[in-house]
Amino acid sequence: MDETYIKVKGKWVYLYRAVDKYGDTIDFMLRAKRDKRAAKAFFRKAIKSSGQPIKVNIDKSGSNTSALNSINKPLSKEDQIEIRHNKYLNNRIEGDHRFVKKRTRPMLGFKSFRSAARTIAGIELLHMIKKGQLADNDNYNSDFDKFLWFCRICENSVQKSEK
Repeated sequence: MDETYIKVKGKWVYLYRAVDKYGDTIDFMLRAKRDKRAAKAFFRKAIKSSGQPIKVNIDKSGSNTSALNSINKPLSKEDQIEIRHNKYLNNRIEGDHRFVKKRTRPMLGFKSFRSAARTIAGIELLHMIKKGQLADNDNYNSDFDKFLWFCRICENSVQKSEK
């Protein structure tokens, strides 16, 4: 797990990202602040979508450490998440940030937080398709077919939420 910076309205905001040991994206979230509350929200979101990890590699950020400690607090010793602080163990996600940065850097920032969040979600989706992470990968011939399939699913969920 790591965070990187994205410029929105001339100010830096934080893109929290997590990848597994194989380099597959677990989750991502854009937040205005880099504090314990933001880190805890990201960890809860990632755990909800992908399950609780056994180990988490993080940098020496105090907010990430305190968020993980607060998540570990109510858990028994056997169920607690092992926190590993080692800058070299984070190389996989640091390299994975490159793809997002490659797409956002030429934009010179975003005008609104909402447009940044939606654009980054699209960038992350395309990166996940490229890495072959989407379910039912075998049913589609190309990455474009996978993208269309995912867009249909998103469109259906938006329509259901509007009703």
